[in-house]
Amino acid sequence: MNRTLIHQTRRWLSLSFVALLALTTQACAQEASDHAKSQTPSQSSAAAAPQLSSLPDFTQLVHNAAPAVVSITGVRIIKSDAGEQQAMPDLPPNSPFRQFFKHFFGPNNPFDQPFESKERILGSGFIISSDGYIVTNRHVVVGDTDLKVRLLDRHEYTAKVIGMDKRTDLALLKIDAKQLPTLPLGNSDHLQVGQWVLAIGNPFGFDYTATQGIISALSRNLPDENYVPFIQTDAAVNPGNSGGPLLNLKGQVVGVNSQIYTNSGGFMGLSFAIPINIVKDVIDQLKAHGKVSYGWLGVMVQGMDQSLAQSFGLQQPTGALVAQVEPGSPAAKAGFKSGDIILEFGGKPVKRSGDLPPLVGSTPVGTVVPVDILRDGKHMTLKVKIGKLSEQQMKAAHEKPPADNGHGRMGIATETIPKDKLEALGLKHDAVVIKALNPDGAAAKSGLQVGDIILDFDRHRITSSTELNRLVRQAPGGRPIPILILRDKTPLFTAITLPK
Repeated sequence: MNRTLIHQTRRWLSLSFVALLALTTQACAQEASDHAKSQTPSQSSAAAAPQLSSLPDFTQLVHNAAPAVVSITGVRIIKSDAGEQQAMPDLPPNSPFRQFFKHFFGPNNPFDQPFESKERILGSGFIISSDGYIVTNRHVVVGDTDLKVRLLDRHEYTAKVIGMDKRTDLALLKIDAKQLPTLPLGNSDHLQVGQWVLAIGNPFGFDYTATQGIISALSRNLPDENYVPFIQTDAAVNPGNSGGPLLNLKGQVVGVNSQIYTNSGGFMGLSFAIPINIVKDVIDQLKAHGKVSYGWLGVMVQGMDQSLAQSFGLQQPTGALVAQVEPGSPAAKAGFKSGDIILEFGGKPVKRSGDLPPLVGSTPVGTVVPVDILRDGKHMTLKVKIGKLSEQQMKAAHEKPPADNGHGRMGIATETIPKDKLEALGLKHDAVVIKALNPDGAAAKSGLQVGDIILDFDRHRITSSTELNRLVRQAPGGRPIPILILRDKTPLFTAITLPK
């Protein structure tokens, strides 16, 4: 009897707990429903789509920045020879029409005068000081006459060119005005891929057009632009935007819009801007001297692929491989050798060969810089006193980019043999030795090895890495070229076929 009473009591308590739980759940659901009905539609939308609040609003940024952005116009005189406009037809000597056309196209040709045409240019710029200094691109103002600057308030001023720099494509202008609005300059070293940016300019003459995008890539090296590590963006930039500012969300200038990649003449998703830290140095020099001086190291470097990196004992490609050291250069005086891999310059990492020229170029002439290198598998530091890049060297660098040297076609790095070692090798003249070899390169495929001494290339005596570099660069591709080498003190001819 007691056992039955206990069982019924337990069953009653269990049913009571279930009923209480159901009532509590129903009450909570009703309370939530009442709370939802009491919310306004805007509150409900904000709660449903919180991600929308993270998108930037450029309204205030454009309002603050636009007054310091300027439109630049000018007239460029284009001269051409009369022969480019009028040319006598190429007729046989006995043609009856020859004398007829000679009357019009010969020495007495009335059209045989220099031909001039005028081209109206349009670009952008921005004010960096309240007394009228303006930054723009060199290609916007070079050769221009009647240079005018127009502000947002439609005031127009005659502009004077203070200085231009061909290497970075930058120019500094000056207008006679005071208390002008200015744009603050940021720090391009702090930029990150994916960061929002805004471009303001005058594309196709549409004044003060604002376009937004993100930073697509950093430190882009474009052909013939070794001293500028460009910022790549997808902000729409078109003809007329050149020289305008690229802004971060703080309204600071982080770059100067300079180039676009296009097959059509219009925007195709790739725009390139000059980093503002490069601009600062160039503008300071133009303002002080009217021209720009660049640091000079005196090495020719090349990039590395995985195979070449492994041949130097590296797990992955990194650094700038020294293919050639110019005699008498700062690098030569500091002890650099062909085959050295530059890993750091002045405490800054050199991850690719293209990282080195901007670092060297922006270093003040006369500065002593520590350079970390890898030589024969060992880390060491060399101290080099940076020289001044001359106009002739700058022109040579422009015509012969470091990343495209003759040794690259062969897939080797060489070093001129020291004079005190020539006698031991039985040599009576200077020669070069292969210090590194790309296993997939043309030299390796021809059977050349590290340690081989190159005596002749295509029947030309080789006495320096510079001479070999010149001959390889000029050599035709696609056909065998004879090479005389010295291996284990034994002369040996082999043939190499260079890529076209």
